[in-house]
Amino acid sequence: QVQLVESGGGSVQAGDSLRLSCVPSFRNFVFYAMAWFRQAPGKEREFVGAISWDTGTIIYTDSVQGRFTISRDNAKNPTYLQMNSLKPEDTAVYYCAIRPGETTTPARPDDYEYWGQGTQVTVSS
Repeated sequence: QVQLVESGGGSVQAGDSLRLSCVPSFRNFVFYAMAWFRQAPGKEREFVGAISWDTGTIIYTDSVQGRFTISRDNAKNPTYLQMNSLKPEDTAVYYCAIRPGETTTPARPDDYEYWGQGTQVTVSS
């Protein structure tokens, strides 16, 4: 059983920062990709960024490049999404997801098998 628990969402003003965390619960996975997605009301789930199992590859969608940072200290610690200079258009439910056995960093929701419950981020102008 794989579980992902997210936390850190909230309501902030434009320009503020938030840090989301995703705590995984799984065993015996050496290779895996972990990603952050978000979904705003009435919109499709959108890729935010992903990190490889060894943290050697980290990718972001263009709209958050330079503002958001994904990090992880080692293979089993929480994965973080540091969000700076938040904009109203960043408002969404944010999800972390994991694909076991993956050595790259896929960007499609269908590529990921396990998902967290989501955490709401609301940015007001």
